[in-house]
Amino acid sequence: MPSKHQNHCPEMTVTRDVRKETDILPQGQCINAARYCSTLDHLKEAIRRKRSRLLRRGVVLQYDNGTPHSANLTQQWLQRYGWEIRPHPAHSPDLAPSDFHLFGPLKRHLGGMAFETEDDLISELRNWFYNLDVDFFRVGINSLLSR
Repeated sequence: MPSKHQNHCPEMTVTRDVRKETDILPQGQCINAARYCSTLDHLKEAIRRKRSRLLRRGVVLQYDNGTPHSANLTQQWLQRYGWEIRPHPAHSPDLAPSDFHLFGPLKRHLGGMAFETEDDLISELRNWFYNLDVDFFRVGINSLLSR
């Protein structure tokens, strides 16, 4: 059984590339380093298919200091592929674009909606993400400069 430091069970985990790749962790599933590395594998493959030159120039990620992100397995994966992590100050949710830029509009969009099944919810989430303009994410990332 994994220790509490190996799993993280958020209400929702979203991994998003500005070119329409979305990974939604189903309810009840916990994210651990192995699951996170699997998500990175899928992201790397999507980048290879859609923006291969980015893999040659280098991928830069920005996320919080959650255990799956800082686990040895994840760090080894990042080193193997040469992906860079932007430091994230501890206890600074105001600097996480998902917290200050993404979840507010998402909550407003979903407000008042009811879903028959988890698949219906996931379909609506994927649709919402897919229809976001690329500039939505650029604005969120660029606003880090003023935070």
